Amino acid sequence: MKPMIIGIAGGTGSGKTTLTRRLKQRFGSAVSVISHDNYYKRHDELSYEQRCRLNYDHPDAFETDLLVEHLAALRRGEAIDCPVYDFTRHNRSDETLHIAPSPVILVEGILIFAEPKLRDLMDIKIFVDTDADVRILRRVVRDVKKRGRSLESIVSQYLATVKPMHEQFVEPSKRYADLIVPEGGRNPVALDLIERRVEHHLARCRRPGPGGARRGGKGRPGTRQP
Repeated sequence: MKPMIIGIAGGTGSGKTTLTRRLKQRFGSAVSVISHDNYYKRHDELSYEQRCRLNYDHPDAFETDLLVEHLAALRRGEAIDCPVYDFTRHNRSDETLHIAPSPVILVEGILIFAEPKLRDLMDIKIFVDTDADVRILRRVVRDVKKRGRSLESIVSQYLATVKPMHEQFVEPSKRYADLIVPEGGRNPVALDLIERRVEHHLARCRRPGPGGARRGGKGRPGTRQP
């Protein structure tokens, strides 16, 4: 049986990562996680100051074709080496993240539903919907603590690109969602529904097929992700 690909989209600070983390904790090695953020394009040709001024909230900022290739490989049962993006340098790092095939693949990112070729690969599309004031506050805390940003730079980026790109690309992509979840991983009812759907898929993967063989891909479920 082919892996089930679940897309988790939503605006910055909406709770996508929280929901993804809850599902990963619940199902462990049966779930692989891929972040669209890691597919930001490499810009070694630009200085740090120039990279700071790029628009990171437009679909063109991502190497989405590579992500599509990687998802297709995982669906075939092949492992991939996912790029790793360094937010402190505004550039892709030289590290990679080895991800093995698994029965369930979670793909999270702000713009994953805005790209038809990526969206069409997903079996379930979940949009995490959270008020704008909550999202910006979460973004401020995250970027200061984890990404070494100044408050001034966060506000400037939010007004210049994050807010307008959200209105132009992220919010309209909500119409493609199969399920809209308020507050993501902090919504126990929605989390329970999603977990039950994943459990159903995993049970089908474990069910013996003709001749007693187990269904599933070529690789053993699992990933070397943290």
